[in-house]
Amino acid sequence: MAGKFEIYKDKAGEYRFRLKAGNGQNILASEGYAAKTGCTNGIDSVKTNAPIDARYERKQTTAGKFMFNLKATNGQVIGTSESYETAAARDNGIESVKTNAPTATVVEI
Repeated sequence: MAGKFEIYKDKAGEYRFRLKAGNGQNILASEGYAAKTGCTNGIDSVKTNAPIDARYERKQTTAGKFMFNLKATNGQVIGTSESYETAAARDNGIESVKTNAPTATVVEI
């Protein structure tokens, strides 16, 4: 099963998306957008930037976990990962975004 973007409204009424891998695991989440068009533009930006390794900001949290941000050409964060226990697991998450995002379908929930 291929990856997919899910568009949804959060409790504050903002539009958000999450990228799910083929196995259903969340691998990337967006910020909130006031308009659905902003959200869909964010998805397009993820699809464009996901294959480019330099767009990934690899980080370690203050709690010692590992995560990453995917950034657009202008440096703006367009997606954030969950926290991972190891750097290797984080790097696997990045590879999953690179694989799934460019051809992922978009669904509204």
